[in-house]
Amino acid sequence: MIIETLIKIAIVIGGLMTAAAYFVLLERRMAAWVQDRVGPNRVGAPLSQLNKGWKDLRLFGLGQPAADGVKFILKEEYTPAHVDKRLFVLAPISILVAALATFAVIPFGSVLPAGLFWDEPIEMVVHPGAGVGMLVVFALSSIAVYGVILGGWASNNKYSFLGTLRSSAQLIAYELPLGLGILGVILATGSLDLNEIIAEQAKSGWWFAFTQPLGFFVFFVAAFAEAARLPFDLPECEQELIGGYHTEYSGIKLLLFLVAEFLHMIAASFLIVMLFFGGWHFWFITGHDSNPGWIQAILRVAVLMTKIFLVILFFMLVRWSWPRFRFDQLMALAWKVMLPLGLINFVAVAVIEQVKVAVIDPVKAISGSSPGMELICAIAAWVVCIVAWVVISIAGPLVADNRPRLDMDAFDVDPQLEEAR
Repeated sequence: MIIETLIKIAIVIGGLMTAAAYFVLLERRMAAWVQDRVGPNRVGAPLSQLNKGWKDLRLFGLGQPAADGVKFILKEEYTPAHVDKRLFVLAPISILVAALATFAVIPFGSVLPAGLFWDEPIEMVVHPGAGVGMLVVFALSSIAVYGVILGGWASNNKYSFLGTLRSSAQLIAYELPLGLGILGVILATGSLDLNEIIAEQAKSGWWFAFTQPLGFFVFFVAAFAEAARLPFDLPECEQELIGGYHTEYSGIKLLLFLVAEFLHMIAASFLIVMLFFGGWHFWFITGHDSNPGWIQAILRVAVLMTKIFLVILFFMLVRWSWPRFRFDQLMALAWKVMLPLGLINFVAVAVIEQVKVAVIDPVKAISGSSPGMELICAIAAWVVCIVAWVVISIAGPLVADNRPRLDMDAFDVDPQLEEAR
């Protein structure tokens, strides 16, 4: 059991760190494609350093992550004199540990069948049987904000401190709609275990993105904000705050912050796929047996990783396509739009589930299935989604007048100028 757990930990940590490195390269290539320029495409294997007669291999720039990693590791480890040194070092360590620990309860596949070296099926998750997996994910993701706060406070820098204030307000605000988006899934499945949530979608054939579209939209937007990705990267926006909460960091400590940011994006992609896109399930390919064969087990891993890869691509495409929100717009979106929509989704899902209990179960007892009623419930959920968006848009439009107020005196715009004068 211990050996099995250690092997899983090695696979997860090794896979995540490698993925984070090469996703940086992918994002740089994505940025180049969006901006119509050439991205990293030269760094490869420097064979000429071994033998002058050999030619270097470019390898399409696949050596760039290794070069960047070596640069960070060999860079001078500098700690400014004005910082709180203990908290300054603790901040990046804590945020990376929290980001990695989240994956202890996130499955990276279904089940491996019994083989030559093991007698029982192996669940593809570091900590199998965690019945409260979603609570663990929320707890650890909430701890990550302390690393940001510690980094900004320990830096003793005004830009870093402003980034910390923004981050704490943003992450706490968007945790509420994030949780409300998940509550609908928990109501529908009656479980906090990610494996059971995936199994329920595979068994019914209905992914929650189709049956709970409002909850999916709320969770998706909140996941962007929780991962601090554009257009919600206000804690570290370089145009205003230089680097935000990690302005004073460099070398390996800065690398820990950057890797943790990518791990948050990967974790958000895992959760989006597992909660709303069926996880490893795909119709007519993966089946829904609890004990699959080897071919099905491999197909489930491939399907899960493909979905996650596509969601990460969408994260990157959004980053290089949409402009950044202003901070007041960001917070207004959380409290005036996402939170009411999350509450509406929770109430709507509760009503629909009660209708299922009252109507669909008796129909099943008579006919054995009720695909028509499932379709009706899905249509009702989409109607609620569209009506809620329209009502929220009319009731509280997020319109900001950015036109210059040329007809106003500067002292009318900012009363503090009058006091200074």
